[in-house]
Parts: sequence; C-alpha cells; structure tokens
Amino acid sequence: MVGERGRVGGTASASEAATGMNDQVARFMRLITAMKQRLREAPGGGDRVLLGRLVNDGARRATDLAADTLLDLSTVSRQIKCLVDGGLVERRPDPDDRRGALLSATEAGVAAYRHYREQRNQHLALIFDAWQPEDRHQLVHLFGRFNDGLAENYQQLYGGHPGATPQSAAAPQRAVPEQHAVPEQGDDE
Repeated sequence: MVGERGRVGGTASASEAATGMNDQVARFMRLITAMKQRLREAPGGGDRVLLGRLVNDGARRATDLAADTLLDLSTVSRQIKCLVDGGLVERRPDPDDRRGALLSATEAGVAAYRHYREQRNQHLALIFDAWQPEDRHQLVHLFGRFNDGLAENYQQLYGGHPGATPQSAAAPQRAVPEQHAVPEQGDDE
C-alpha cells in the first residue's frame, strides 16, 4: 500500500498513488493548519507570505500579489497596510501606470523575513536530522515535482479560481543542494 511509512521501493498505480497522496496531503494540511494558526497568533505571522513574495520575487502591484498568492485583494490590502505601517514594505508609483503603486520590501522587511526563514529552516532541519541525505534530497525533489503538477493543472482541477493561473501558482525552478534538503527560497504558507 502506498500509505505505508518506512517502505522502500515498490510501485503503485496512478489510482493507488492518488489515494495514498490524498491521505498524506490531508494529514500534512492538518499539521500545517495547526502550525499556521500558531503563526497567526504571533505578531506579524499572517503577513509573512506576502513579505516572502516581495523579498523573493521583487516589487509588484497588490493585484499581482493577490493573484500570485491566491488571496483575496481585500485580504492582501489589509496585510500590506500593516507591513507598510511597520516599515517592512514601501509603496512607490508604478512607472508603467502612475495610477497604481508598486510594493517592495524595505531593508527592515528583508531582514525580518530572513530572520523568520532561518528560524523556520532550523525547525525543519530538526526533522531531517535523522534522515539519510539521499532521502532528504529525494523528498525535496519529488515534493517539488508534485507541486509543479498541481500548479500546471490548477485551473482544470479547481475550476480556475479568479486570479489563479498555472504561471502564478508555479514556483521558480531551483536546484536542490546535495547536502541541504530545504530550499532557500519559496512560499511560507
């Protein structure tokens, strides 16, 4: 069975893999939801996804940021206001359309995001300490491949959520370092 932990090798049909992944993704999402709830209770916890996108992907308009993160524009606007008020994000006129504004991370925003990311990476590294280096690498590679497949099929699978496109849901391609299983950039949600 695909869902068995600790099993090495073996094969699964697409249907068996889908069943096993559904079970594991549901479990993963419950764990992530619990962790995200704790983060939201921490000061600035809900803003990290937006700050991370600005740090990693550069300046963008709020509408593009909403589409990239699959969040509602009103949610993005509220969170951006907090980030601007906290000195972590700045607004400047969009040179292509003076009516709009580009958002970008400030130096303080970049520092805050890097500090958070380092803490999170340290927590993940604790999990991976007991794993073989090859297993770490394989997990990151296969999870990235799975996410790429989800992004490519997002509209078909989920009815084309407004603002969501395969391009906006897709993560940039990154090489996985042989000795480090945790990528250095990505979404934080």
